[in-house]
Amino acid sequence: MRLIGNILWFFLGGWLLALLWTLAGLVLCVTLIGIPFGAECFKIASLMLHPFGHEVVYGSVRATHLIGNILWILFFGWELAIASLVTGLLCCITIVGIPFGLQGFKFAQLSLMPFGAKIA
Repeated sequence: MRLIGNILWFFLGGWLLALLWTLAGLVLCVTLIGIPFGAECFKIASLMLHPFGHEVVYGSVRATHLIGNILWILFFGWELAIASLVTGLLCCITIVGIPFGLQGFKFAQLSLMPFGAKIA
């Protein structure tokens, strides 16, 4: 079931979200300061391609994670969160699309707090 869900997710908007995350990662990796942010983008972009069967677990919040998440929200996070939220809402229009919409909502939360999140 995960394979079918991942294939459908890819065609229902996962490819677009993965592309957005990859572009954000490439832009951030241009500077030395942005490399940690770019690395998080690439990690999440790979999750965007196959989200079913993976969970996002938020661990303890450290000061570096808090500062990183605040900077992230100010510069890139809110745009990616809106894109994930819109994808989730569009998928929830039909009953069949609700599981895909829930993945979009999960990614909207992850878009706001990528630092300190583990993908299991």
